Amino acid sequence: MKRKYLILGFKIFLTLLTIAVSLYAGFIWMIMLALARFNIVLSGIVFAVIPLLVIPLIWIKRKKIVIAVWAVFCMAYALSLGIDYGIREYESSITINVTPNIRTEEYLPFTENSKIVKLRSEVLQLTDDLPVIDGAAAVFPVYSAFVNAVYPIDTRLYDECFLYNNTSTGYAMKKKKKTDIFFGAYPSEEQIEYAVQNGTEFDYTQITSEAFVFFVHKDNPVESLTEDQIRKIYSGEITNWKEVGGKNEKIDAFQRKEGSGSQSMLKRFMGDTPLAEAPKEKVVDMMSGIIDDVAEYKSRSSSIGFSFRYYVEGIIKNPDIKIIAVNGIAPTVENIKNGAYPIVTGLYAVSYKGNDNENVQKLIEWTLSDEGQRIIEETGYSGIK
Repeated sequence: MKRKYLILGFKIFLTLLTIAVSLYAGFIWMIMLALARFNIVLSGIVFAVIPLLVIPLIWIKRKKIVIAVWAVFCMAYALSLGIDYGIREYESSITINVTPNIRTEEYLPFTENSKIVKLRSEVLQLTDDLPVIDGAAAVFPVYSAFVNAVYPIDTRLYDECFLYNNTSTGYAMKKKKKTDIFFGAYPSEEQIEYAVQNGTEFDYTQITSEAFVFFVHKDNPVESLTEDQIRKIYSGEITNWKEVGGKNEKIDAFQRKEGSGSQSMLKRFMGDTPLAEAPKEKVVDMMSGIIDDVAEYKSRSSSIGFSFRYYVEGIIKNPDIKIIAVNGIAPTVENIKNGAYPIVTGLYAVSYKGNDNENVQKLIEWTLSDEGQRIIEETGYSGIK
């Protein structure tokens, strides 16, 4: 009798242990899901369900039946993994990665293999009270070259005066006057309002002109859209590519998260035309802090996205996408300069009023000089002079 109770107690212990392991595995599963590492269903089976299958082995005497059930389950699970892997590989093959990020190590100042325009200024050298500068991804090659031109040669990225953040984080720091100059697109109305609430008023100096562009998958037969067609696509009025000369397939119009430079530009382009609310999976998210912005446009020929010309052509250089013309005009540097391309915006050196650092204005004025404009144009942007 004593042996019977010992066996029963041991089985209860094993059962409770298995449940505890399953709960712990479920907790790990939730962490993994937060990191978007696994398929939700399949990972749930692995982490939370499989441990529970040990319990029948503890209590049922006819273990051959349990093992047979296990074998069927494992075969089905292996098949599911194979199908999931195939789906993921297919999704990967049709995914266009236009990450609004930049490999900063390729564009650093004072490094031998840097891709920046290397020019050491003959008219301005800053040594004291260095302005704290920050900027958007698309403008990093430009203001990194500015650092190379006028800052001390021991200046390094993420020291006290040379920073790189996305537009959203950059303007959040700007409104608190933690930086002196932000290089990038014009802020959104919300960012301006938040700055005012923090007692900060921005000053804007345009340093270059840039095209706001729309791009599609290379297999999309559409080569050009009118401004009106683009507005109707992003307002939800046009929903099928056949309405604009393309294939008979639904248009997947991707957007960026609020506060990004390109999303703010899209809203300005739309004007009084209401912007359709994009489904969550079609809004490219951004994560601040130590994690850089990430954006993926999952693009078959049905998708359309937007950005700034140099970012797409000069940084991303993805062979699977093509920039489309607007009103039949391609967004070339020449068409930006002569005003032929219809959607042109400025990129700015954004400072704040009341800044008593005299070098801030000196640096901004220098960006408009022959040297500053030469850096801008040789980088691949359109100068304003």
